[in-house]
Amino acid sequence: MSRGVETMFERLLPHMRVNTIYDINLHTLKEQGKRGIITDLDNTLVGAREPLATPELVQWLDDVRDNLGFKVVIVSNNNQTRVGKFAEPLNIPFVHAARKPAGRAFTRALNELGLSAEQTVVIGDQMMTDVLGGRRMGLFTILVRPIAPNDEGIMTRFNRFLERIALSRLRKKGLWPEEELKKS
Repeated sequence: MSRGVETMFERLLPHMRVNTIYDINLHTLKEQGKRGIITDLDNTLVGAREPLATPELVQWLDDVRDNLGFKVVIVSNNNQTRVGKFAEPLNIPFVHAARKPAGRAFTRALNELGLSAEQTVVIGDQMMTDVLGGRRMGLFTILVRPIAPNDEGIMTRFNRFLERIALSRLRKKGLWPEEELKKS
């Protein structure tokens, strides 16, 4: 296998894996100089068919922003109607139709945050979009388990297929631990 292909697979490796956003140690991230969060929406914050934030998510976002001082922006490949209806009541800026893993949306999000890549983390549920896009931009990447995988659309299902192939290669190379995170 050529080194270029190796690098591609390695770019799918998140810096951190957690079950949910609630498992992220934000205090540690803050101690590491992180000040901003770029987060995916569907299957990261809520299920893909959930129109609004849950009370638990509202509390987490309030804590993230008000108590810990993080700036937050949502970057989603979904359309403006979906992302806007979710983000606007929470007073969170967003980038819709992001075309992740392309860098343009991540650049827009960093500009919105007013932070550098080194100060920012990206949280998402997909290796092919969130992790790859974040790593290409020099962001600290956090992969969460998808909240409601049965609600995913055709493109996400295709990405999951590609992820399974990539995971197989990463495991063979010893780059992805065999043990999976336990479902909560």
